[in-house]
Order: sequence, then C-alpha cells, then structure tokens
Amino acid sequence: MSAVYHVLPTYSVGRRWYAAVCSGPTRIRWSILHTGTVVSVVELLAEFEDQRSRLFGLAYRLLGSAEEAEDVVQDTFIRWSGVDRAAIVAPSAWLAKVVTNLCLNRLTAARVQRERYVGSWLPEPVLTEDGAGPLETAEMRDSISFGVLVLLERLTPAERAVFVLREAFGYHHREIADILTLSEANCRQLHRRARQRVGEAEPRFRADRRQRHRLVERFVAAARDGDLSGLERLLAVDVASWADGGGKVTTARRPVLGRDRVARYIAGGTLRYAAGMDIVVAEVNGEPSVLAWAGGVLAGVLVPEIADEQIAVLRIVANPDKLGFLARQAADLSHFGGPTGS
Repeated sequence: MSAVYHVLPTYSVGRRWYAAVCSGPTRIRWSILHTGTVVSVVELLAEFEDQRSRLFGLAYRLLGSAEEAEDVVQDTFIRWSGVDRAAIVAPSAWLAKVVTNLCLNRLTAARVQRERYVGSWLPEPVLTEDGAGPLETAEMRDSISFGVLVLLERLTPAERAVFVLREAFGYHHREIADILTLSEANCRQLHRRARQRVGEAEPRFRADRRQRHRLVERFVAAARDGDLSGLERLLAVDVASWADGGGKVTTARRPVLGRDRVARYIAGGTLRYAAGMDIVVAEVNGEPSVLAWAGGVLAGVLVPEIADEQIAVLRIVANPDKLGFLARQAADLSHFGGPTGS
C-alpha cells in the first residue's frame, strides 16, 4: 500500500506550496513544502517516494506498530521537505537517521505505556501478501515475523535499533554509528548484547509456504468443527497461546499453555464467537494466518508460529486499535478483496 502525494499550489505567499501526504484512505496530513517551483517540489516528492517503503519497513520493525510507523514516515517527510538539500551527501542515510531517531524517541515513551497495558502486548499485524506490507524483498520476510518482533521487545531502544539496522537492513557498524551518533565499538557491543538477548529467533525446521498454508487451513477446519483431537494433532505439546485485546475486547489476559488447554480454548472460543464470521487465511507478517471478519469489520487476527510441522505458538490480536492498518491493506488489494465467504 503505497503513499499518494498531491501537490496543490495555494495563493502566492513566499512561493510556498502545500502537499497532502496520504498513506491511507483516512490518514492525511498537510504540510508546507520548502520554497520552490512546482518542478522542484515534484522532484522532492518523487525522491522521497523511492525511499518510502524502506523507511516504513525500518520504522515498523523498530516500533512494532504500523500506525506509528506511518506517523514517523510522515514526520520524516516534513523534515525532508524543509532541509537544505545541498547539505545532504547521501539522502538514504539521512532519511534512515531521521526515522531511527524519531523511533527511538517513541520507544522510550512506549516502555512506560506498555507497563500499564492490559493483558499481553503484541505487535500490530500487517498483511504481507504480494503487493502489501513493509517487505522490501521476500528474503527479508523473517525479520518481520511476529516471533522476531516479540523477541525484540526484550531489547533496550538502542539495542533494538542496532539489531534491526544490522540484521534486517545490512548496515555496517560504522554506518550504524553515524546514524545513532555512537562510537563503532559501542555499536558492536550493543549488537552483541542484542543477539545474546534475542537468542535463536528461527524455528529448527521451517516447512515451505504451501505446507504451512495447508496446515493453517486444517487448523481452521478443526476449530470450526470443534474437533479437539484434530486440533491436538496440529499443536505442539508445549504450545502457547497469547492474546492481545488491549482491555477493549474480552480475551485471555494470561497465556494459555499446553496442547490440551490450547485446543479446548481455541475450540470453545471458535464455537462461541466465530458463528456468522467470515474466515480468511492470508499471509500476515510472513506467516499464513487467520483473519476473522464480522459484518465487513476485521474482528481479529490469529498468527501461528509453525515449527517442526506443528503450531508452536498462537498469537491472537483482537485489540481494534491494532487492526485498522491491516483492514485498510485488505481493502486496497484488489486480488485479496477483503473479507470473503467462509
């Protein structure tokens, strides 16, 4: 889902131009661009648009929130529009530095907010079907998985920034030091510490995409039928289920642990809440996931983590504040088409 920029000239006062920065159908911010001609303003917008997807991907990995990532990219554009371009040697590096530092400010504030969060906090899900989501290449899919994003919550803001810049975007330590205004030695130490704290982020064996999709479809069928034995066959012995309702939707506030308990929890919840809902299996954060629509409104997203051909972790996002971005993505994808019949 790419941004759409419109440049609309207003009355001539200092030859300023206004631009509407639209990253979604309801998210519009007007900003004054630097003094210049229409041609220079269009060039400025085009150069920023070339970097926008990458900047969004960076902000999303740092924050775990697509809505906040959009805001950071828009704030970066405002700074970009007013900077002396002659002083910028490498635009991509300058933009990455602005995005990273804006995210660091937000991460510091987020720590206090998340201490007060009701129940489990999970990242905001994003569609990663072809043509959607902050995935620059298919090879970068793993760095946006729910499992990785949850593990990144263990890190300090500085550790997270170094880890994401190095592991997901391939920056050298010298470049990271310039972005964070730290010494290269300090960045190496932060990266080493982050890797130790995150540990092994990937499952031992990862089935191919089609196998994972089929497994999730079998999971949905078993849940709808209330087939406890069928669910248990698909779940790992030590499976854990985490749910994020944000205190706004009734969900389990503590993790549900173990194959038997999770199977009963999923079957019971499906029979209680899923009647009349449209269920769609789509790729979310690089994994085939379950989207539940009620009357055309996205009611919840279930993102499984699959290891050794079984579901090892279930993460359920039902907080409506975290579903708006994905719902807009679905509406924008003609081949996806939003909710479909069950």
